[in-house]
Parts: sequence; structure tokens; C-alpha cells
Amino acid sequence: MPGILYVVATPIGNLEDITLRALRILREDAAVIACEDTRQTRKLLEHFQIHKPLVSYHEHNEQARAAELVEQLERGDSIALVSDAGTPLVSDPGYRLVSSAIAKGIPVVPLPGASALLATLAASGLPTDEFHFRGFLPAKSGARRRVLEVITQERATVVIYESPHRILETLSDMAELFGARPVVVSRELTKVHEEFLRGSAQEIFDQLSQRASVKGEFTIAIGRSEEQTEVLADPLAEINRLQSEEGLDRMAAIKTVAKRLGLPKRELYRLSTEPDSSPPDKRRG
Repeated sequence: MPGILYVVATPIGNLEDITLRALRILREDAAVIACEDTRQTRKLLEHFQIHKPLVSYHEHNEQARAAELVEQLERGDSIALVSDAGTPLVSDPGYRLVSSAIAKGIPVVPLPGASALLATLAASGLPTDEFHFRGFLPAKSGARRRVLEVITQERATVVIYESPHRILETLSDMAELFGARPVVVSRELTKVHEEFLRGSAQEIFDQLSQRASVKGEFTIAIGRSEEQTEVLADPLAEINRLQSEEGLDRMAAIKTVAKRLGLPKRELYRLSTEPDSSPPDKRRG
């Protein structure tokens, strides 16, 4: 029988955020723990008095190490995959190992836990009915701006990660492209100096640029524009506006609004022909 590959979320700052299940798997079930930085993971294990062999698994050795770990799993050993902080594979290594294990018929068991992405969304105050995660932006200015230009067309909340030495450059580009669109920046989540900055990209840039130094890992949540929010609140009013102000016929207006909201055209058409119709419910069950 093959072993089990456990994908284990670890704290992003506060060590109390590790789950009891994660501690049990790391302490009892895993024969070895695959981690980005053995020094970082060893600090976590020592805090909870867990003594297990560690093997490095990072972006520079991922291809070769994944094959070695899959062989070990096939021999019957269970392995815990962790990242330095948060949930593995979310802008962290692990894809090759998980996909290779699945291809070999090896069980992959996720142990959910801390995530800077979800923590930021939960406290952002921005819409969470639909969101898109873009990971880290490109380091080079031109490539970064091209991605941000694509994000300007998004109709959902967008979340990205950014490093402290590029945060000001990114916010400067965002200020130029996004205008007054709402932005929330979180820093040092779950740690002593946890901070949320809210406002436009320009306003947050002004706050950070006045500091002597900018430290910590950043998560940026970008909200919908006011125009997008108004469309979401009353799609039928937007259909009527497109007809009266922009001269679109009924079906063209319905098609435009349906594309913005990601809704079926037939649903908006049905609503638009009912006298007391209300906006479509986009909640997920």
C-alpha cells in the first residue's frame, strides 16, 4: 500500500494558528516532512516538540525531489508537505509533487489552515462573492503593468501578493491605472505588527512612502470600481441606462451587462421582462 501525501497548512505568523490535526499528522503519521526551508520549518517543529526528518523541497529542486518523494510514497511512507508559511501550492512549491502523486494513484489529503489570501479577504470589507487570485506580480515593470492592465477589466475582487521591496512600485502603477478604485493592503498578518491600510492605491502609496522603511509581506485586495458595484447592485437599471444613454438595443444591453456580471443572458432577459423582478442572487450554496 502506498503512503499518503499530506498537504499541511502552517501558520503565517502566529504559531497558535496551526490546527490540532496538523500537529497530529506531523507528529505521528508523517515519516518525513518536505519543506521549503528546513531552518524555518525546524523552528516550528521545535516549538511543538516534534522530531521528524526534514527534506528540502523548493522551486530550484522541485522536479528532481518530487520524483524521489513519490518513490518514497510508493514504498509506503507517508509524507507531509509544508511551506514556510501558509498553505502549500498557493504561490508556493508543491504542484509537481501533488500532480505526480495523483498520477501514481497515491492519496493526497489536504489539511486546511492559515492563508494570507483568505485572511485578507475576510477582513478587507470588499465583496467576496467572487474573487480572483493572481499570486505575485512580475518583477519587471513592463510585465507588471501589463498584468495590472488586465486586472482593470476584472469584475470581481482581485487579490495579489507583493514583496516589501516592490510594494511602492506596484502601488504607484496601481494608482495610475485604477484611480479611486478601493484597495486594501494587509501587512504582517497574525503577527504583532499586523496592519490593514484601506483607501485608493494613491492614498496607501502616500502613507507607506512616508515611512523610513517598509517591511513585511504584503497582500493586496483590489475591489470593484464604483461603476461595477452599481451594475452589480441593479443590473436592470444598467440595462435601461445602456439603452437610453448609449443607444444600445435591448438585447445588446442585456448581452453587455451579462458579460460584466458573468451571468447567463437568458437570466437577465427573463428578469427584464418581469414587472417586479429583483437582481439575480449570486450567492453560492
